[in-house]
Amino acid sequence: MIGLVAATTNGRKNAAHLEHAWPDATLYEDRPKEALQRAWKECDGIVLFLATGAAVRLVAPLLEDKHRDPGIVCVDDAARFAIALAGGHGGGANVLAARVADSLGAVPVVTTASDVVGVQALDSFGANLGFRIEEGSDLAAVGAALVSGERVNLLSDVRWPLGPLPENVVRAEKPEAPLIFISDRTVSVPRPAVVYRPPSLVAGVGCSRGARAGDILALLDRALEDSRLSKKSVASLASVEAKSDEAGMLETAQDLGVPLRFHAAEELSAMDVPNPSSVVRDAVGTPSVAEASALASGAELAVEKRKSAMATVAVGRLPVRGRLFLVGLGPGDDALIPPLAREALSACELIVGLEQYVDRIRHLLRPGTRVSTPPLGSEVERAKEALAEALSGGSVALVSSGDAGVYAMASPALELAGADVEVTVVPGVTAAQAAASLLGSPLGHDHCSISLSDLLTPWEVIRERVRVAAEADFVVSLYNPRSKGRDWQLGKAREILLQHRPPDTLVGVVREAYREGQDVTLTDLGSLRPEQIDMLTVVIVGSSQTEVRAGRMVTPRGYRV
Repeated sequence: MIGLVAATTNGRKNAAHLEHAWPDATLYEDRPKEALQRAWKECDGIVLFLATGAAVRLVAPLLEDKHRDPGIVCVDDAARFAIALAGGHGGGANVLAARVADSLGAVPVVTTASDVVGVQALDSFGANLGFRIEEGSDLAAVGAALVSGERVNLLSDVRWPLGPLPENVVRAEKPEAPLIFISDRTVSVPRPAVVYRPPSLVAGVGCSRGARAGDILALLDRALEDSRLSKKSVASLASVEAKSDEAGMLETAQDLGVPLRFHAAEELSAMDVPNPSSVVRDAVGTPSVAEASALASGAELAVEKRKSAMATVAVGRLPVRGRLFLVGLGPGDDALIPPLAREALSACELIVGLEQYVDRIRHLLRPGTRVSTPPLGSEVERAKEALAEALSGGSVALVSSGDAGVYAMASPALELAGADVEVTVVPGVTAAQAAASLLGSPLGHDHCSISLSDLLTPWEVIRERVRVAAEADFVVSLYNPRSKGRDWQLGKAREILLQHRPPDTLVGVVREAYREGQDVTLTDLGSLRPEQIDMLTVVIVGSSQTEVRAGRMVTPRGYRV
């Protein structure tokens, strides 16, 4: 919950705007001091519409611990600046300042050293991957080394999709301080070091009827301690469906703050376990619960079954899933690159795409990002290269123009990708959408898109699709209309369309949409000249209802106007 506190008329007006715009915001109506004290107890973040001096005086007596205090953002009376006042990382004030700035048209002001120099803060490093910081880590010392440009070593048991790292963070073969250490193993490391516990372990659990959470936790603690594994890395519990109503099991998951997943006995019976039990099989229908549940969760067994009077546990280690982002960059203009695409690009250590697309976004990439630009015609090779990076535990973006899922790289990549990679498809503005926006609203009613390239689709199939679209009176967006090596397909498509539509059917021709050299032309089907069109052009053929209004191409939806 975000608390809003204001003292002046302008402040209350802007606070009311945020309360209306944000579903998680509440405006506290008391006097600022009393309102802040209430919000402090109830909110994760607080926006103060006050002068910074007044805000500091009100906040100071309430500060206790930066890991528990809410993040504080201060906004001036004219709403020109949103200042992250306290709790920049731990309290989320830096993110909140940006959010306030977006909503109010203000400038976010962040003074955290790591943010100012473009270095990720250690207390949020790996947060998107579920990393947890080990108590006693040397955040200040390693953070100071990071910000000052000193070499900081990074050692991880396995590769994680961390994204691009600062140049002074160097992957190491052995632990040397200052150190960033990512591991579920409880081993000693040289200081100063920041130790991150990844969510890499799953605990398979079996128990007798009436087992208490304390019995299960005690056994799990012993198993982890004996195996020198961190409890912070336990990402989930797993058991057999027959135990889904065991209160002790449910309380154990709640105490650990992790999900509890149940598997059918038939599924567990199929697991090849080192310590099966006929007694367990007779009781719940599977010869193993703890070990089989860990394996059924996709883990490799790291700790074999441990038993107590009331419970059994086994621990498995989960494989790391790399991240593949299939990113559509839109038609060309930076302003049309979606925020989701920008976030994906900043999260990736490798960008794969045609050179002309990668060149467009180099200025958006974080330092340390690698790029790969295989040539045109190597679509499958591009997809395989991106997948190989993700399969090794990396984070990679495979970029396309327009929308990645429309005549672009999402399809070949998804055909090859298995469940061992986390895939995110990031939508973009398609070429047809971009062209249509420049023409007016030709896609206002039913429409379809057809590629005239017969490199992957036989011309006979394309020809039939054009015919059916013409008969059905769809507005038709023609992609890949004409190239030097394919100079006749557009003319044939025009002939097919003319068999079903009159010559005065409106046609929009858009070349280089939202790029330098943009050209927009309104013509008709009879006047269309294929020889004047190339691969940088989208041709939109109107339906029988498409018309020109005020110089714009419009396909009415049928509303009364």
